[in-house]
Amino acid sequence: MTEMSYLDGNMLDGPLRELFAVDLSTATGRCDNCGMAGPVAALQVWSHAPGLVARCPVCTEVMLRLVRAPDRAWLDLRGTTFLQVPMPLDQPHPRPL
Repeated sequence: MTEMSYLDGNMLDGPLRELFAVDLSTATGRCDNCGMAGPVAALQVWSHAPGLVARCPVCTEVMLRLVRAPDRAWLDLRGTTFLQVPMPLDQPHPRPL
């Protein structure tokens, strides 16, 4: 059996930078609790805490948390099973390794 080699997480810098350079309000997310899938723009967002808390509009479970400090940000997507992000067609698609 041959061993598959892997790259370290630094390899994700370019692809993730490309991904988060788009408007995420049009992205589709699915609630881990009730299975509702819809645009991020439809989430109910509370901003009274130290960060932002986005809840499912159907079951009100937390889908996303975002906390920002001057020099960093924390993004928690534990309540989201996936985030489908529309990509502009004019962007070059990364080649497979």
